[in-house]
Amino acid sequence: MQGKRIVLDANILIRAVLGVRVRELIERYCDDAAFYVAESNVEEAMQYLAELAPRRGIREDVWRPSFAAILAAVQIIPEDQLQGMRTEATERIGQRDPGDWPAVAVALHLGCPVWTEDEDFFGSGIAPWSTGTIEIFLRGK
Repeated sequence: MQGKRIVLDANILIRAVLGVRVRELIERYCDDAAFYVAESNVEEAMQYLAELAPRRGIREDVWRPSFAAILAAVQIIPEDQLQGMRTEATERIGQRDPGDWPAVAVALHLGCPVWTEDEDFFGSGIAPWSTGTIEIFLRGK
C-alpha cells in the first residue's frame, strides 16, 4: 500500500538512469510510496539524457530501456491537468527558475513534497527533499 507521495523533478529522473542510488531508492520504495512526475519533466529529462548519456559512454539502446523502466514506476501527470495551477506555481517558483513550474504544480495539486537536487524549490512553500535525505521521508511512518 502506497502511503507516501512525492513528485520527482527532472534531475531525479536523469540521476535514476545515469546513476545507481536514485534508481535503487525508487525500486526499494515503489511499493510503499507513489512517485509522480509532470509530463514536461519527463520530456526535459529525455532531452538531457540524449545529450549526457553519450558523453558518459552510454548508448541510447542502453539508457532508453532504463528510462522506460523508471517511468513504469512513476505516475505521469499530463500538462493539461496542471494548467489550473500554473499561475500559482509560477509565482511560487518565481524568477529562480520559471521552467520548474510543472513540478511545483504537481506538488501543489497533490499536496506533497518534491524530490530534487535543485535549490530553486527552497522558499516556494513546497518541501524539497534531496537524494541525501529522501530516505528519511520514504521510510517514515
